[in-house]
Amino acid sequence: MKSILAALLAVASCAAVAQSYPNRPIRLVVPNAAGGGLDIVGRVVGQRLAEQLGQPVIVDNKPGASTIIGTELVAKSAPDGYTIGLITDSHSINPNFVPKMPFDSVKDITPITQLLDGYYALAAWPGLNVKTPAELVAAAKAKPLSYGSAGNGSPHHLTFEWFKSITKMDIVHVPYKGVGPAISDTMAGHVQAVFSGLPTALPHAPTGKLAVLAVTSPKRLSYAPNIPTMAESGYPEFIASFWYGMIGPAGLPRDVVMRLNQETQRALASPEVRERFTTLGVEPVLKQTPEEFAAFMRKDAGRYTTIIKTSGAKGD
Repeated sequence: MKSILAALLAVASCAAVAQSYPNRPIRLVVPNAAGGGLDIVGRVVGQRLAEQLGQPVIVDNKPGASTIIGTELVAKSAPDGYTIGLITDSHSINPNFVPKMPFDSVKDITPITQLLDGYYALAAWPGLNVKTPAELVAAAKAKPLSYGSAGNGSPHHLTFEWFKSITKMDIVHVPYKGVGPAISDTMAGHVQAVFSGLPTALPHAPTGKLAVLAVTSPKRLSYAPNIPTMAESGYPEFIASFWYGMIGPAGLPRDVVMRLNQETQRALASPEVRERFTTLGVEPVLKQTPEEFAAFMRKDAGRYTTIIKTSGAKGD
């Protein structure tokens, strides 16, 4: 009898939480460093959600371990909707790449919605004086070079390792706690190349601080028509995309999940947010249910398993 009463009280408590949600600030954990594409998106979406929900949405950057540190924080938080987080396709990669995960990437999280998808840019230090991917490959074969990534096992890392396996180039991997620091060090010449999401790379191209050599989309992008694709550059099979999404901890009440899903979808559909994302080189994902997001992630995990086997990428 006591166990039944406890269960009923728990259900009633969850219902009460959902009905009053939100009545205090929400913590939005971004598992990458400030200044990267995920951080930019988190702040744009967070600001819009704060306006719609009537409560502050506080962005909390927790970079490191290829997004595992920040995502673990979300996975182990109270399932009340006041700690949620953003994830990238690193979430699909990590179980295939990291031997001992501190949480279960499926069972310990609640999918809320995918936010967007986009493509990568292959960028180089301007001082290297290369203008095409082939010239970068030639430079790497002529002298020792290094490339930066958002961390060991990150999508940026695996995308570059895939490029290495295709071209047989020899270039050293330097992992960072997020793509923002990797971009900064590429501009400074501390590393000479990087695969970066377009939101992070494109703003530096017109200033000459970064040489954007190609994009990984199937065809040229309307917002970057002068940048050739990797396919045009001699690598027809090289098409790579990325995505960002929103999650909560396991056990998040259904009403809270759907409130966050619907308000996030509303934010993504607003003209201001869509325009902002277009200028960043990414496309909002609209009208997606939590179940559809969960199915998408399962499929993406399988895709990266194939890439890891093909590229032979290993931990540093």
